[in-house]
Amino acid sequence: MHDQWKTNAENRRSIVSFSGGKDSSLALYHAMHKGTVLGLIVMLEEQGQRSRSHAMPLDIIRAQADAIGLPVYMTSSSWSDYETKFIDLLHQAKAHGAEVLVTGDIDMPQHGCWHDKVTQQVGLKLGMPLWLRPHKQVVEEFISLGFHSVIVTVNLKLGMRVEDLGKTLNLEYIQELEDRGIDPCGESGEFHTTVINGPIFNKAIPIRHGEIVYHEEYAFLPLELDQP
Repeated sequence: MHDQWKTNAENRRSIVSFSGGKDSSLALYHAMHKGTVLGLIVMLEEQGQRSRSHAMPLDIIRAQADAIGLPVYMTSSSWSDYETKFIDLLHQAKAHGAEVLVTGDIDMPQHGCWHDKVTQQVGLKLGMPLWLRPHKQVVEEFISLGFHSVIVTVNLKLGMRVEDLGKTLNLEYIQELEDRGIDPCGESGEFHTTVINGPIFNKAIPIRHGEIVYHEEYAFLPLELDQP
């Protein structure tokens, strides 16, 4: 059953859990090429202005969705009602024809998988096209496909530096990360990315960099939509 997680999106209609970062974008790419994607799921913080996963501004999320050409299913939540609100969105997507929830998870354990639990409650299948793939292979595929992403969050206690903020993932840079002992996929939370262009985008997202923000062991590079 779990092996089907890798292939469940093939020839099916899916909804994709989207953070705006590299892994969810690559999973979305696979879902779009092997099946039909009906929309994106984005969970927002309580105020409804930023995504809960990567603190992405609402206007950049909408610009990404517009460039990809997909509607967004989104809702605000606290951590306490996150699961309930997420399940509500899954029910909405299912009512619109979705058969599968696709996520960009790579190292998800077979047992105790939260996404598996919630999809079963709603009657959807779970698709994870990147599941259990070697981390470097995933990021190399992402780069070779022509995706363009920016480092927007770094954990300063896990080997990342403030100077890494704003850098673009390319083959030279991921080799530098490996040389520094850092997972090139950032799977332990070393860094997060925002994708601003790629093969699923019909146009690049114009961005400008805000002032770096520090919080505990993290440094953040806020991105703003660069309106003409």
